Amino acid sequence: MTTPPPPAVEIDGLTKRYGDRVAVDRLTVQIPRGAVAGFIGPNGAGKTTTMAMLLGLLRPTSGGGTVLGEPIQHPERYLGRVGALLEGPALWPALNSVENLRVLARLGGHDQRRIPEVLDLVGLGARGGDRFGRYSLGMKQRLGIAAALLGHPELLILDEPTNGLDPAGISDMRDLIARAAADDRTVLVSSHLLSELEQICDWLMIIEGGRLVYAGEAAALGAHTGNEILLGPAEPADLLALAEVVAAAGHEAGSTGEQLVVPIDGADPRAAAASLNRAAAAAGIVLAELHVRRPTLESVYLRMFEGEVA
Repeated sequence: MTTPPPPAVEIDGLTKRYGDRVAVDRLTVQIPRGAVAGFIGPNGAGKTTTMAMLLGLLRPTSGGGTVLGEPIQHPERYLGRVGALLEGPALWPALNSVENLRVLARLGGHDQRRIPEVLDLVGLGARGGDRFGRYSLGMKQRLGIAAALLGHPELLILDEPTNGLDPAGISDMRDLIARAAADDRTVLVSSHLLSELEQICDWLMIIEGGRLVYAGEAAALGAHTGNEILLGPAEPADLLALAEVVAAAGHEAGSTGEQLVVPIDGADPRAAAASLNRAAAAAGIVLAELHVRRPTLESVYLRMFEGEVA
């Protein structure tokens, strides 16, 4: 039997205090290898502080853990296998992309032959001769990620990589993160754009006030709020009769005026939808609309911090 690999990141009771203020409070979590992990929380929740401790930029007040199997108290043992972009790239404006990456490769002891490969990966292969200072914000972010990928890292940490980008730049960044996650690379990315994280992340970590609120598969987060079934009769006059059918089936329903919204908690929503469809047909009601509406990451997140989810 094959032993599963250890987590990419495992932290236990990680805490960072600044005087009386607790930025990260006894955080305990594991991030599986190969995951694209979204790191979510309100401003000031402790996301950047946590990332900085994982990268050895801040010393924890207490607690510990491992990154790629090495203790966070000794970042020198694992930083060569980690790439990161925190708070935007700090590169030389007068140098072009290739020159910037060449300097970083020399400083980091990386193979300079990877420069064309990483530039192609981030979509800057044809702009390698352009000066960094003339790049758009999105291009600067992409070059920063190219720099983080120079060492072919096993773990890539990105803090708000879409910050300030326009919709086209956000879409490009989403595609770039998906490409960077190839070859079983673990990616930890924080963002306020929950709709974007929902499209690229298979694992989520949510913190608030420095404390863990949720950690696990992205698909499982919706179980906190359940799904909804939308029912719309072909004849508007049948809406009241349809509500009676739904009630007889043991469900409560709300009305939007033209359709019913039926919350489904703890049940297979597809099976529940099929059952309601049969019940409506037996009552002589033709449905013009019947579909399952699953909760979005944003809706779950908002309910979580409004106290609607435990």
